[in-house]
Amino acid sequence: MKKEEVQEIFLKILEEEADVSAGVAAIKTFLTVIENYKVTTVRELHLNLQLAVDAMRHCDQPVTAVSSGCKLFMRFITFAKLDDKSFEECEQIMLQRGQIFLDTLLEARGKVAKQALPFISDGCKILTHSRSRVVLQAMLEAAKANKRFEVFVTMSCPDNSGERMHKELVAAGIEATLILDAAVGYIMEQVDIVMLGAEGVTESGGIINKIGTYTIAMAALELKKPVYVLTESFKFSRVYPLNQRDIPKEFKYLSSVLSSGNLSKQHPLVDYTPPAYITLLFTDLGILTPSAVSDELIKLYL
Repeated sequence: MKKEEVQEIFLKILEEEADVSAGVAAIKTFLTVIENYKVTTVRELHLNLQLAVDAMRHCDQPVTAVSSGCKLFMRFITFAKLDDKSFEECEQIMLQRGQIFLDTLLEARGKVAKQALPFISDGCKILTHSRSRVVLQAMLEAAKANKRFEVFVTMSCPDNSGERMHKELVAAGIEATLILDAAVGYIMEQVDIVMLGAEGVTESGGIINKIGTYTIAMAALELKKPVYVLTESFKFSRVYPLNQRDIPKEFKYLSSVLSSGNLSKQHPLVDYTPPAYITLLFTDLGILTPSAVSDELIKLYL
């Protein structure tokens, strides 16, 4: 198996499935590798999966969710002892477990949206940042429940991903306004809640998310607005940054930027928002306080 072949599978999934996240695409790539690249020992299979992780990390895609999702996937499919099984049996067990893991991931977004639904009340004004698939689904669910609310969406430079979020909300009949990132402080006094997604959740209960999230959370705390984070549990990661410099470089920059060597002038993709700025996290495991994340991580990695 070649690195380029894995990257082609991964990028093809992202291209063909318009609303799939990078983390879910990584798990689908893993399953394709197990099924199509035949080996004769568990060790060879493990090495193939490690090669796949490395290949996906070197695609020009954000890898925060890829990293956490891959670690949990590897843990899940090898959870039980397989020493007394033949390799063919091991392979089938891993495929079955991998499919269960993927199915759980695909259901997670809907579970998170339902958890958040009671917190979107009639007449409320919500501020959101960039484009989060799970936040979008929660808002669509609220609209289906005939709740009337207004959303302010940051443009989210440098890729202006908030523009797509705004268009999708308007297309669904939800009142939405696209605002400049610099207008967050001006708008904050008008909103009732801040609703954010996350690219990763750290062991401390903080989040790694699109650049500008930390600024929004600081403004919200100053004006005493609750900050709700909607995220799937496969994004829980065993990293513990203490500040912005502690975020792993592979999370902050695309592979092509990292390979250039000089990062001093580069714009980071994400920032770190400490747990003190987050009110609640809505996950497929339930509604959590930031302090509860470490306990859930222990359970996930047991």
